[in-house]
Amino acid sequence: IRLATENEQYLSELSGQAGCFKEPQIVEFIFLLAEKWHLDQSARYQAVELLERFMIKQVEQICKSSRENVKSREQEQDSSWSSLKDQIYNTFVLRLVSCIQLASKLSLHYNIVNSDTALKFLQSLKYSYTKQELLESELAVLRTLHFQINVSTPLAYVELLLEVLGHNGCLLPAKPLHRMCMQLLDFSYLTRDTIYDTLLKIAIENSTPSKLQVAKFLTVKEDFMLLAVGIISTSVFILNPGHWKQVVEHLNCITGITSQSILEFSYAVLKHIVGSTTP
Repeated sequence: IRLATENEQYLSELSGQAGCFKEPQIVEFIFLLAEKWHLDQSARYQAVELLERFMIKQVEQICKSSRENVKSREQEQDSSWSSLKDQIYNTFVLRLVSCIQLASKLSLHYNIVNSDTALKFLQSLKYSYTKQELLESELAVLRTLHFQINVSTPLAYVELLLEVLGHNGCLLPAKPLHRMCMQLLDFSYLTRDTIYDTLLKIAIENSTPSKLQVAKFLTVKEDFMLLAVGIISTSVFILNPGHWKQVVEHLNCITGITSQSILEFSYAVLKHIVGSTTP
């Protein structure tokens, strides 16, 4: 109930720019860096969500500041905006590393990314940041997010729903199912746009959605509960297709998400799994 409430609140306050910083290259960068630093899966999903929320707030704040400070000629506005874009671009990797550091500290895993480790990596990319600048970057992320960094991730939704399914009598092999869910969740993050593009076309029964339809679909793309339900459903279909209908019915009862929506999400994911493995 708590996660469902959090999800509904997040969707009700959703920024129009949500998802802009979940591009495959960014997500892959975070996943690979988290793997390099031996972080658990919850830390890397948390890092993705922290970076996304921080960057959106930072861009919004910079744009607001730019509008307030520049009220004269158009040429000055163009120059100011160019400078602000450079500022965002030049600090992006630093902010990304800071989000991974913060996520590592929130994780129950014993491994925390300290300043020495982070600096060594940044130096390998030819950045010359100091420990003080690294600390200030972490503080910048914390302040911008008002220190509200312990955000729920789709992983938490997946694992909790798996627990509920087990409690309700869906006696499926736990470890293989959990492992498949983790693999599909990774896959869905790395192919996010293509999966949801397929899902949108299915939903509207049209291969050329309008800008308005794309904008309205944003809440679907950011719905963690739908993502978790879809990942579990698809995992069960791959591992135990005979139990798929029963699991979908259970997920429908638990979350209120319709069986049709679950079916469509699973189809969208499976379509791109098959496509990604076809020579």
